[in-house]
Amino acid sequence: MTAPHDGTTVFAADAAARRHGIELLEAAPGAATLRMAVTAEMANGHGIAHGGYVFLLADTAFACACNSRGVAVAAGADITYAAPAHIGDVLVARAEERVCFGRNGVYDVSVLRGAEVIAEFRGRSRIVRDPATGAKGAAGTAGAAAANGEQRGAGDENGPEGRA
Repeated sequence: MTAPHDGTTVFAADAAARRHGIELLEAAPGAATLRMAVTAEMANGHGIAHGGYVFLLADTAFACACNSRGVAVAAGADITYAAPAHIGDVLVARAEERVCFGRNGVYDVSVLRGAEVIAEFRGRSRIVRDPATGAKGAAGTAGAAAANGEQRGAGDENGPEGRA
């Protein structure tokens, strides 16, 4: 049996998140809450938070939530920016699992400044290692291939007929 893998484990190994001052406030099965203060170094040419930093915060919350189900990678994600974040703002990202099916999951993350939603993020995950044994099977190979940009077609292990 391998060491436990959960949202706190994946966060502890995330040097990028720590480098930008992201803090893990809470991790639970299928959920996570993180916080980040917007610094002057995060400002874009308009003097507001660069969208990449808001995405980083949301994506890190997503990673913590989906890795509570096993060793997972992102299969895709998108974000909608509803309002700008400013230097000095403290942002909180709350990730929640919406559905898991087979090795796949869908997670929504709200990024808030106080009670105001500034961004909504949706991430799609794929478990690539069995959470109990750590074994990397055919699904793990397919997930790794997808993460490396390899294309899969219908009928193979990652196509419509082969989904778990």
